[in-house]
Amino acid sequence: MGNLIKVLTRDIDNNAGNFFLDFENAQPTEAERQLWEQVNKVLDEAMSILKDLQSYSGAGEAIRQAIQQPNDERVQEKAWAAVVPLVGKLKKFYEFSIKLEGTLHGLLGFLTSSRCSPTQHLEQEQALARQFAEILHFTLRFDELKMTNPAIQNDFSYYRRTLSRMRINNLAMEEENEVNNELANRMSLFYANATPMLKTLSDATTKFVSDNPDLPIENTTDSLSTMASVCKVMLETPEYRTRFASDDTVLFCLRVMVGVIILYDYVHPAGAFVKSSKIDMKGCIKVLRDQPPNRVEGLLNALRYTTKHLNDDTTSKQIKNMLQV
Repeated sequence: MGNLIKVLTRDIDNNAGNFFLDFENAQPTEAERQLWEQVNKVLDEAMSILKDLQSYSGAGEAIRQAIQQPNDERVQEKAWAAVVPLVGKLKKFYEFSIKLEGTLHGLLGFLTSSRCSPTQHLEQEQALARQFAEILHFTLRFDELKMTNPAIQNDFSYYRRTLSRMRINNLAMEEENEVNNELANRMSLFYANATPMLKTLSDATTKFVSDNPDLPIENTTDSLSTMASVCKVMLETPEYRTRFASDDTVLFCLRVMVGVIILYDYVHPAGAFVKSSKIDMKGCIKVLRDQPPNRVEGLLNALRYTTKHLNDDTTSKQIKNMLQV
């Protein structure tokens, strides 16, 4: 992710924050290693998930033929045979979202503990901070691919309709199908969301806070706002951006910045857009708007449509105007 980058964050810990955050080469300390190895396996699987999603072409033609020729059993069987393995992939994506939720809880537990400040966590536990950033990067990328592929919803809708028809006609037992009706209902709620992985992470972060009442909420929100500040500074400072080894690092930082803003907005009682927010929202939106529109429109839409507090009365008109389409 570029050379070792010196990042100046805002004074979140009441202690001037000059530290290096290396998104490319950070290696785990002994204290981090056990959790790092667990998360690394999940991140390896995440790459496989993205490849499968990128190559997901759908069964559109077979479904169209089946709808047009409802009485032709051969055509119906062909469509079902085309859809079933695709739904198996969708099941894998959904099950991975559950695994990702548990992984996030583990990382948050480590990075928000009270043994040191949020900035010190990110400075001293860079390997885990990098993995947290990679999870956010995966999440935004997954949702971008899902939103631009209508075949996913079409395939799954056809599968559910056909499964329902089979049950009515007693053509198949529930246990014979890889995705039974109960699982299909849960998957339907997941895929009905425009950004299902981001919702998973938002809900998981909120649950992490509620499940740990002895942990000050500021530990979590300050960790998120620190990460947003780190990404913003790297993106808006030419001296840092010129050190990126790849232009892909810019998009990586943009996705991570937007991801932590959304998580912060769900977890912090007042949200990310109030004047007292520890995230410089105007600065973050400006960084997004300074990029080529075609590469950030999805991220701007994520701020517009998946945040919790943007439309609150406490959000300034200037911020709302900056995010207008």
